[in-house]
Amino acid sequence: MRILVVGGGGREHAIASALHRTGETEIFSVMAKKNPGIARLAKEICLVPETDLARIEAFAGKTGVTHAIIGPEAPLEAGVVDRLSGAGVACVGPTKNAARIETDKAFCRNLMTKYNISGNPDYRVYQDPSEAIAFVKDHEGDLAVKPVGLTGGKGVRIMGEQVDKAGAIEYIREVNGGVVLEERLKGEEFTLQAFVDGFHIVPMPLVQDHKRAGKGDTGPNTGGMGSYSMPDHMLPFVSRKDHTTALSIMASVVAALKKEGHPYKGILYGQFMNTSDGPKVIEFNARFGDPEAMNVLTLLCSDFSRVVTGITEGTLTASNVAFEKAATVCKYLVPEGYPQAPLSGRPLVTGEKGNAILYYANVEEREGKLYTLTSRTLAFVGKADTLPEAEQIAEKAASKVEGEVFHRSDIGTQTLLDQRISHMKELR
Repeated sequence: MRILVVGGGGREHAIASALHRTGETEIFSVMAKKNPGIARLAKEICLVPETDLARIEAFAGKTGVTHAIIGPEAPLEAGVVDRLSGAGVACVGPTKNAARIETDKAFCRNLMTKYNISGNPDYRVYQDPSEAIAFVKDHEGDLAVKPVGLTGGKGVRIMGEQVDKAGAIEYIREVNGGVVLEERLKGEEFTLQAFVDGFHIVPMPLVQDHKRAGKGDTGPNTGGMGSYSMPDHMLPFVSRKDHTTALSIMASVVAALKKEGHPYKGILYGQFMNTSDGPKVIEFNARFGDPEAMNVLTLLCSDFSRVVTGITEGTLTASNVAFEKAATVCKYLVPEGYPQAPLSGRPLVTGEKGNAILYYANVEEREGKLYTLTSRTLAFVGKADTLPEAEQIAEKAASKVEGEVFHRSDIGTQTLLDQRISHMKELR
């Protein structure tokens, strides 16, 4: 089987690694910058922008790939699946129209309203910034301000947490385009990802990501500083009922997209806030999360190529998918100054990683040496029978890295987990 992986980050290195474990899959890669980890696994790579559809299609034709897995959101928004599908390549990833569940936040909210899907917060969509500003000025209480389009996980401003009312108004002026204003949700976030073949939806282990750059959930939002999962594939502040509700919401969205004429095939990522009233939808992503992909794909013990076939052929069943019963902790190393002013071109050296699994992300390799670029550089994943053991494996490896980089040492710790559990108990 010859599979094309589109994208060059940590998420895509995890995808390529999961495919490589089968031993029978030939991997080809399209990425904007050379990822050292993916390059070592791929039979051939093509360094082009991940939205250059003509060159991606040409590379797919040249290499004779039969399937493709799309990692990032930008090529999905550009319509890479429509282009490759038209050329006879079966894709794990939604069409441009189906990907609007992520790429157009107004579309997502309006779809949920149209089909009366639960978990939708109170919201308003404004295309005119002046109208949005007028609403904020008169509104009592906090809001989440979200640009309608893609923001790389960094575009939301939460009143009462990141900005005050004046800051929210200034941000709307800065966006200078369509925004969605939503009620501020309070609770604990969790991520539920699922494989979807257009009809069937098969869930993956729950994960909790950490968006804030600083220890103790301080500092600016990032693309994600790290994440963890538990041995039972649940989270201690998410009940079975909460899980069932979240999965039902995702299944309803898949059904709604099908009714709209946009069957969904690929990975559906649901980011939920577990509130006092149950799970509410923060957003959907039309692909694996990064870093959450590194957690779940490290645990995947099924033949990933068979999962790919099930998704593309519409024959996916839960029996095709199995995950190891273990805990995982992922910790990202990022350049000093990230995310506002990351130090690029600085050398870094990985030390002894022990039992940790290393995934490369936005890092450059020159003459056998690694250098930072402008985003997250590499991540270590610890896997073990318990969360404390997994955390220690990841932490030991991350702390051995030398260079002008930093990571969050508190991700996956019992202290942080206990805070999450206590917070949920207080809310309920």
